[in-house]
Amino acid sequence: MDRKIIGKALLFPHIAIMICLVPISVALLVYSMIFCGTASIAAICSYVLAAYTLTVWCFKLPQIIRFFKSFGQKNKILSRLRNDIQFRIKVSLYGTLVWNSAYALLHLGLGIWHRTFWFCSLACYYLSLAVMRFFLVRYARQHRAGEKMRDELVRYRACGIVFLVMNLALALIIFFMVYWNRSFIHHEITTIALAAYTFTAFTASIISIVKYRKYNSPVYSAAKIISFASACVSMLTLESTMLTTFGGSGLDITFRKTMLAVSGAAISAFIIILAVCMIVKSNKKLKKLKTEINYGE
Repeated sequence: MDRKIIGKALLFPHIAIMICLVPISVALLVYSMIFCGTASIAAICSYVLAAYTLTVWCFKLPQIIRFFKSFGQKNKILSRLRNDIQFRIKVSLYGTLVWNSAYALLHLGLGIWHRTFWFCSLACYYLSLAVMRFFLVRYARQHRAGEKMRDELVRYRACGIVFLVMNLALALIIFFMVYWNRSFIHHEITTIALAAYTFTAFTASIISIVKYRKYNSPVYSAAKIISFASACVSMLTLESTMLTTFGGSGLDITFRKTMLAVSGAAISAFIIILAVCMIVKSNKKLKKLKTEINYGE
């Protein structure tokens, strides 16, 4: 058989084979990490297979991009999602509302099942975020960005007030972490996956805050600030999980409590400052709008 044909078959396999390679390589990699040593035959095979899977997908990436680009141009919904800013923002608001609500209900269910205030306090925090998101989604469904600036500023200020109130739930979470030494214990691989997700969400929330400022919409800015506050709490719970998972029994409890107390206090203080800035900023702009209206009359 021709070497070119063999090389092409190895570097550009059928898409069905590429899809099958992903779960197989992941499963083998996880198995080797948990049950085998790093120098075992299974581990070496898993590394080689994972490297090969990543390589063939990288070679296929340009074709995949072209396919989705062409599909997006032909599909009306995807085309509108790419070109219509208002529609894209509304989809983002609805998506985060559904995800936030499901996450809050999950913690509430865990709190009821395990009869612990730890999950209930987390549920209270995320339910507060979900209520604020719903408050913003209702407005965004009926109005365009910047259409009614006064109404948007009122909602922006209301979100800042709710932030101050729900900071009590955050303080309760920090109290459970520090005083009662409560935390999550996961496997190292699960913890690394959680860390990757949390840092991705944290980075994306910061980018969104900067990106959506150009639309001059307090409602959309408030929605992104909510995402950022949620990411901050996720960072706090991640820190507690990592200290418990990787610290082991040799980690000093006093050190762990001190780290969590400092981080928790910093995040709580930051959210309070953020809420106060939202209230002050909205009040100033509302007064300015009122002055302009009175001056115009």
